[in-house]
Amino acid sequence: MISGLVSVATLLLAVLDGAAPVLFLAFAAAGALTLIRFRLPLPFWVDALLALLGAIALLATLPLYETAPAFFWLGLLGFWGFAWLSAERLSQAIRLGEMPETGFGLLIPIVFGLALLFVWEVVTRGANVPQVLLPAPSQIWARLIDSVPTLIADFQQTFMKSVLAGYAMGCGAGFVVAILVDRSPFLKRGLLPIGNFVSALPIIGIAPIMVMWFGFDWPSKAAVVVAMTFFPMLVNTVAGLSQASEIERDLMRTYAASYWQTLFKLRLPAAAPFIFNALKINSTLALIGAIVAEFFGTPIVGMGFRISTEVGRLNIDLVWAEIAVAAVAGSAFYGVIALIERAVTFWHPSVRGGRA
Repeated sequence: MISGLVSVATLLLAVLDGAAPVLFLAFAAAGALTLIRFRLPLPFWVDALLALLGAIALLATLPLYETAPAFFWLGLLGFWGFAWLSAERLSQAIRLGEMPETGFGLLIPIVFGLALLFVWEVVTRGANVPQVLLPAPSQIWARLIDSVPTLIADFQQTFMKSVLAGYAMGCGAGFVVAILVDRSPFLKRGLLPIGNFVSALPIIGIAPIMVMWFGFDWPSKAAVVVAMTFFPMLVNTVAGLSQASEIERDLMRTYAASYWQTLFKLRLPAAAPFIFNALKINSTLALIGAIVAEFFGTPIVGMGFRISTEVGRLNIDLVWAEIAVAAVAGSAFYGVIALIERAVTFWHPSVRGGRA
């Protein structure tokens, strides 16, 4: 209803303006006609087509005005409403079993993400936002394509060296120490409070010290990643190892199972959701830690180095290109771990229910 009423107001203002393109008028008129949904139910794909038509009409209208008029912003609001409504109705159809989740379930986040990027593009261009404040996605994409060699070199320095090395060492050490702590109540009482304390230390305090200890190249950044990922893995693994119930442990003792047999056949499988939870949390912490650590000393390469230097040069589009690469790399890293979790913990209720 709101989208239809917004379309009516958009149509009136566009007609009064007198210079609105025909395509924009057609979008507003079609949106206004959706008010008949109160008499005649409309399928969700009608809203999707209206959102697509609105996107094309908005892009066609942008070059005609130095600063976008009021009807343009109402049209943008209508576009967002139809995009949101189509995604919401598609989600409801999947939930009710009217549409298959395979394929269509993935379509919802893709459409939502594209809609956000489109709104970003239209707002920055329509309101003439200065590039040094917020460049449009098209400008960021153009700079990304022009700077591929630089972005690849920065990605290799930060992600392939610092992040992966520090992540493997930090998570591996945290897991091994958790096994040792589990066997010693003294270590459990002594190390876990220290772990909570160290995990609360600010990264901007750790990074300069690691640079002084390990130098300006990637080992110092990997050391920061180790410090950030060690204790989340330690705390989660120790908590997971206590998930096996006493009845299950008594059953293993009845079978005369040793400590290591009980650990590998009962307690570690029960702790797997906790371990993978730590791995997923650390996948984002590792990338953040490596990038921030590069602010405090690094060779003339790396994502953090590029962000800090290009901000000073007001090359904000390159900064956003680096952020985009980091976001994609971090999301892919998280996704790979989530897929491995599904394969390993297929027995867990959250995976059986379709959530990881």
